[in-house]
Amino acid sequence: MTTIHAGRWQELVGDKPDLSKLFIDGAYVDAASGETVANISPVDGQVLNHIAEGGVEDVDRAVAAARRAFDDGRWSELSPRDRKGILLRFADLLRAHTGELGALMTADMGKPIGSAEAEVGYSANTIQWMAEAIDHLYGEVAPLDPDRLGFITREPVGVVAAVVPWNYPLLMPVWKMGPALASGNTMVVKPAEQAPLVVIRIAELAGEAGIPDGVYNVVPGRGEVAGRALAEHMDVDAITFTGSTAVGRLVMGYAATSNLKKVSLELGGKSPNIVLADAGNIEAVAASAAAGIFGNSGQMCDAGSRLVVHRSIADEVVAAISEQARSWRPGDPFDRGTSMGSVVDRAQMEQVLAYIESGRSAGAAVPTGGTRALEETGGYYVEPTVLAGVSNEMAVAREEIFGPVLSVLTFADEEEALRIAHDTEYGLAAGVWTRDITKAHRIAKRLRAGSVWINSYDNGDITLPHGGFKQSGFGRDKSLHAFDNYTQQKVTVVDLSH
Repeated sequence: MTTIHAGRWQELVGDKPDLSKLFIDGAYVDAASGETVANISPVDGQVLNHIAEGGVEDVDRAVAAARRAFDDGRWSELSPRDRKGILLRFADLLRAHTGELGALMTADMGKPIGSAEAEVGYSANTIQWMAEAIDHLYGEVAPLDPDRLGFITREPVGVVAAVVPWNYPLLMPVWKMGPALASGNTMVVKPAEQAPLVVIRIAELAGEAGIPDGVYNVVPGRGEVAGRALAEHMDVDAITFTGSTAVGRLVMGYAATSNLKKVSLELGGKSPNIVLADAGNIEAVAASAAAGIFGNSGQMCDAGSRLVVHRSIADEVVAAISEQARSWRPGDPFDRGTSMGSVVDRAQMEQVLAYIESGRSAGAAVPTGGTRALEETGGYYVEPTVLAGVSNEMAVAREEIFGPVLSVLTFADEEEALRIAHDTEYGLAAGVWTRDITKAHRIAKRLRAGSVWINSYDNGDITLPHGGFKQSGFGRDKSLHAFDNYTQQKVTVVDLSH
């Protein structure tokens, strides 16, 4: 019988009672209502702690603090060099607390400890990259007539609300924080209720780095309460959201019916990973495809959840990926040899298992996986699963499962592959495997997706923007393009004729 205990997080984190609180105006505080909610670890199904449940009044307090901090210029009017120095110290503090922050993520959402610590490193690098970009962003001079001089400058938008998901509980907030803070904005962050601990913890590190009180605020709470209050708030100037398309629609609606605040959305995906007959090394394809769906227990918006493979090699590819699945079997998330941990909570596990059953009922074969794993631990684990013989009419091919479930579809020619790839409301990412570079470019150009990877999958970098087409949202995280979400352009014209 396997025994797994989430309680080991405290060995690395210690006793930190403030992890149960909101962070407003430089201090950890209780919710105005005094209410808390049990924070259950998916590692073993046990309660980690009780988190203050932020409500509308708490959102009002946090937004007011952020507004004061923006309006008095304590952050926005610092020189770019000074903001840069503070954010670089913040990045260093994240690195210095890698073990602690990784343990928080592992306990909170079931990510393997090695992956969690790597996420801390990626997050620190993101803050550093955005900090170093601050004094490399120049304005423009417009080509006007000789009697006029026109400047185009970037200005921070003001108070930014960030509603972030649980699948990358540190990296996703940092993708927002980096460019928003670097631009001179102040922020209110609402972490996902399933995994709020690391966002609460880094508030103290931000203050230690020198980020002034009121600049970074955290209000944990339910999306339908705290998240909605931020989206509707008349004193929030921009909101950025990563999550489901259904909730993204709500965020847009709330923004539209309040103050028309600026909105950026990174939403769902059902990304096709197209394998042509001339893909070449099937083992390399299988290893990449497995990582693209089984990594992070499949809880990735750009997961390669639809493998669209030429029928002549489909059996060989399915067999190779099924073999790869052996190395992705769930294990103790605190064991450094584990490659796949749990899904985030019981509801998510039950949803994933229900999708697998719906695929079976619709006629899909299950050459590997398909069941709950490690049930005796009390945690929420699902086997890496391959569904073969899937058609695009099945729910498992059309809906975002957000779990370690790969749907395999086959095609006869390039046009059919593209029809299958495009037969979805999403457009976040796609992959193409072929040894023919002309064919690769031709298909990549036609794919309606925000990112297309050729002969690899999920091959990103901080220098590359991340976002989607269609109902996968708009706006971009990462790269210099992320600054567009949190700045606005101002035109200043000087009349030289007098």
